[in-house]
Amino acid sequence: MAEPPSHLSSFKDELIQLIKRLGTYLALKMSNLFSISLQKLDPRSVGAIAGLAVAIIFTYRFTRSPAPPTRRQPKRQAPITSSTAISTQSNITLMPSGVYSSSEDLRAQNTFDEFFQPVKQPTLGQIVRQKLNEGRKVTCRLLGVILEESSPEELQTKATVRPSVLDVLLEITKFCDLYLMERVIDDESEKNVLLALENAGIFTSGGLVKDKVLFCSTENGRTSFVRQLEPDWHIDTNPEIVSQLARFIKYQLHVSPVKTEWTTGKVLSSPSLEKFFGF
Repeated sequence: MAEPPSHLSSFKDELIQLIKRLGTYLALKMSNLFSISLQKLDPRSVGAIAGLAVAIIFTYRFTRSPAPPTRRQPKRQAPITSSTAISTQSNITLMPSGVYSSSEDLRAQNTFDEFFQPVKQPTLGQIVRQKLNEGRKVTCRLLGVILEESSPEELQTKATVRPSVLDVLLEITKFCDLYLMERVIDDESEKNVLLALENAGIFTSGGLVKDKVLFCSTENGRTSFVRQLEPDWHIDTNPEIVSQLARFIKYQLHVSPVKTEWTTGKVLSSPSLEKFFGF
């Protein structure tokens, strides 16, 4: 086989050195990223770490010396007569000198193609399942989480679903058995809440039914609902209720603009439901 041209060999050597330096740089970045607490990583950080890990693996595989090719056993051929030899020799096409073909070049090209492909971002559904730790039953307060209103008195006149939470809420209804609940003052408030949820498409686009929207007249009533349903997750804005349920519920999300430090790891805090999922 003809030797590869000198300029091609030099290019390959420079390419390998470049990848080695890139691998060293990525390894340093990985060590810096892993110094951050895993509890504080959002989905974008997890995607970045995964991308760096894939890059290092491809770099390592590319710089490894290829295994020696296995020799193929020659096939036994029938004796060639003089007339056949003359005919075969006339059909041979000689390759021009200087043409160099190598499986290593193809492997390098494939490695670079895969290396520079954009990292696939996780879907909203994947993020929801990951953040909820595959929990399948969720209870959630309406005021301050799903609705823009923050007090039962406001619900007597109107109810408005927060647009920013709609996509996350619909995704939760597809994956989880979701129950929404709120304390109300009168029947008119219940009608306003159900109408707002219906206009937002939650009963049609999502998997939520009106029977899973629960109303009570006291805060203790909401606590009783949650304990009876025994969800994997409860989402609330009232720190007293969150504290009372901490002994009974596996995970809770306390939604509050002011971050609260909870002594138990089963209670997480976020300024809003959508921000908990990174949106």
